[in-house]
Amino acid sequence: MSEFIVNIIHRPELAPEYAEKVTGSGKKENIGRSDLRDESLDIFRFQQETAHKNGLKTTIQMTYASMFSDEAVALAKEHHEKYGDEIGLSLLGLPCPQFREKYHTREFCIWMFSMEDKKAIVDDVFGMFHEKFGFWPKSTSSYYLDADLINYIKAAYPSVQCAVATCWEEGPKAYHTCNNSWYTFMDGGPWAPWIPSKQNTHAPASCPGEDSGIVAIPHLSRDLLACYDGNGSNFGTHPQNVLRGMIYDTKTWEFPYYYNLVDQYRSLAKYNNGYAYNMMFVGPGWLNKMGRWEAPYELLKKSYEDGMKYYGDLKKQGLLTDMTMEEFAGYFRAKKSYNEPECAPWRDILYGSDKQLFWYCDANMRACINMDQGGALVDLRNYAAKQRIPVGVGTGNPVDASYPFLIQEKYRAGYFTHYAGAGTVRSAVFSHDGQEANLCQCRTHATLQEEELDTEDLLCCGEGTRKMKVHRLVIDPVQIEFSGLSFKVQTTVSFKEGDSSIAMTRRVYDFSDPDAKVGLNEYMTACYGTTEYTQDMTGVTLGINGEKRPDGSFVQRFLNYQYKDRKDALEGASCVWASVPQIQTRVCMECSRKEAEGYIEEGYAFSPMFTLGYRTELADGEEVTTWLRLAKEN
Repeated sequence: MSEFIVNIIHRPELAPEYAEKVTGSGKKENIGRSDLRDESLDIFRFQQETAHKNGLKTTIQMTYASMFSDEAVALAKEHHEKYGDEIGLSLLGLPCPQFREKYHTREFCIWMFSMEDKKAIVDDVFGMFHEKFGFWPKSTSSYYLDADLINYIKAAYPSVQCAVATCWEEGPKAYHTCNNSWYTFMDGGPWAPWIPSKQNTHAPASCPGEDSGIVAIPHLSRDLLACYDGNGSNFGTHPQNVLRGMIYDTKTWEFPYYYNLVDQYRSLAKYNNGYAYNMMFVGPGWLNKMGRWEAPYELLKKSYEDGMKYYGDLKKQGLLTDMTMEEFAGYFRAKKSYNEPECAPWRDILYGSDKQLFWYCDANMRACINMDQGGALVDLRNYAAKQRIPVGVGTGNPVDASYPFLIQEKYRAGYFTHYAGAGTVRSAVFSHDGQEANLCQCRTHATLQEEELDTEDLLCCGEGTRKMKVHRLVIDPVQIEFSGLSFKVQTTVSFKEGDSSIAMTRRVYDFSDPDAKVGLNEYMTACYGTTEYTQDMTGVTLGINGEKRPDGSFVQRFLNYQYKDRKDALEGASCVWASVPQIQTRVCMECSRKEAEGYIEEGYAFSPMFTLGYRTELADGEEVTTWLRLAKEN
């Protein structure tokens, strides 16, 4: 029996700056204006009533500003008693006259303050919450909560069980579509609930020792394809996103895309132990009476009512369970183990492209496989490194909370580079008689299969025992056509739970010339960074390990990165690897063919990448597997 869990989270943000800019047009800035405060409270009341009318409970995330309103506090208490709504505490909604007078700043992003200020603000806001409600909150929220802040909150306020902790893929794409003014970078995190590690919010904990003590949920449930390819703020399970993206019928004011997006999240239960998740976390600013995004208030209101009704109808049919954040935290810890991954086969439901991506996330990595590029690996984050990235004033890193990538096709070109050089991607090239074909040029589809390991039950970090699984993405065969030879390629990409490796198996068959052989170049081109701008590669080391001798030793060759476009290769290499100390990462490739040639390639200033790979030959019906392995460099 599959379960679809939904969190509906409202925050009475009584002084939303973006609403003030609209409703206060032509007036001197005043985020404490009574008309803005009253309208925001009316909108919050409308949102609550709409959810309750559809039989849905909510989590009310009280903001600092809202706690100065006796009416907002009384409303939250009433709904807590009457409907079972949870009262939590948001670290959004800080701006209000009282906050600015006390802290003498217009800053509003909690993770961007200095650590000293973060602690002072948290203590202030939590203390005020306890004063108003007589208990400590079980949940909190922000666009992003850095690990140091989560660790402090959990130590000082152990009642907190759940937090909205990041916003999926809010990085350069969002920055550019906000007129280069959205200085909040938080790419590279999970898209679904997870337990953050103490070292880094984005990197899931792998054991109790790394557990930060909370369950984290994303700020919104995004479209995992449209958001990745474009601006995430246009594609999510929030009517505001859909309207901002103009994804609705302008005549009928219907938006089936929203329902399709919810349904695609529901479908993920098939791949995640019978469990799927969806959430909405909204303030009142987007529903102001003057309208937003070329949409009149009547459309804003209808979109919210329609969205809540869809959730309510699913609940009435027994297809949805609504939970508060606290309830969900308990459910998630009972349902998921540390090393159990989140899998998301995702297809285009907006543009009609028939494109498919596959997302995989566990305590060791986040990875994306693109079937529109023959099953290439196009996004890779090394969570095994658990890289600690302090963020905020005084850290030397005031704004960039993103988890760094090794591969990212949107920011570092991918296969389809504009002019020269190479972009980041993990793919394969086939060759014959001077001709080449990269699988990135092949469009295909895939299905996900699961298989329990044929071993005894394995102990999972003190959580008891269960069978671990291998998740295999079986990619539909593609046809390669050369002059004088045609053949098919079947690719399988395998992820083993608890293991920080990605296995890619290629099988070739149906040769038009049964006696022919084809060359195979399995490669990974990578770098590091969080934006589209290159970082200094000095300090990166590339290496080749030869076959091990009986005494355990082996030949080892090195290239220290100097932008000189150098190459090296070795027949029978047991491993080719790169050390990237800037992101505390070691990445290597291994090949099932002992006689294969391993090689390394340094880049140059115009193409500051590095490449690891293996070359071999295959005959009709043969296959080869290569492994990409991630580790922490220390």
